[in-house]
Amino acid sequence: MTKILKEVLAANKKYAADFGDKGSLPLPPGRKFAILTCMDARLDPAKYAGLSEGDAHVIRNAGGRASEDGIRSLIISHKLLGTQEWFIIHHTDCGMLTFSNQVIWDLLSESLETAEFDGKKWRNAKKEGGSEYGQYINFLPFGNLEKSVADDVRKVRNHPLVPKNIPIYGYTYDVKTGRLKEVKEATEIGKAV
Repeated sequence: MTKILKEVLAANKKYAADFGDKGSLPLPPGRKFAILTCMDARLDPAKYAGLSEGDAHVIRNAGGRASEDGIRSLIISHKLLGTQEWFIIHHTDCGMLTFSNQVIWDLLSESLETAEFDGKKWRNAKKEGGSEYGQYINFLPFGNLEKSVADDVRKVRNHPLVPKNIPIYGYTYDVKTGRLKEVKEATEIGKAV
């Protein structure tokens, strides 16, 4: 058993011991909203949005992007579980700002091992065992934080399975201050009709 696995299982044992009546929380989120945000470990949506267990859906992926799966999750969140408002929240100092599709395609074609970033450029320490399959994936990197939020709100707003009466708010999270900052263009695009 690895050190990490032991730590996770020990933490879960402690959590389960104090679980209380959380097993009776209803399936739909109590506050009826969802957040689509980044998987970055520096973000804790429960803390920055004041959530308790059972309050909201939090959907996370690399960059907090409105990918096919992100939109699928938002649609399920509303249609089957009753969320009525959505937030799309990207963040400062996001790794998605550090590469292009071509960069990750090239890295993957050389090696499947973890790449290294020197603050300017990504590189593979080893160049063996890669795959060309990466070129078939759009990894959804972006070059402008606020524009990425507006683009994702627009993509969700214009999806044919998203009701027009759901407000979609666009924000960035500052990893240095913990503050949310509205992207006004995104929130305007996402306003309910």
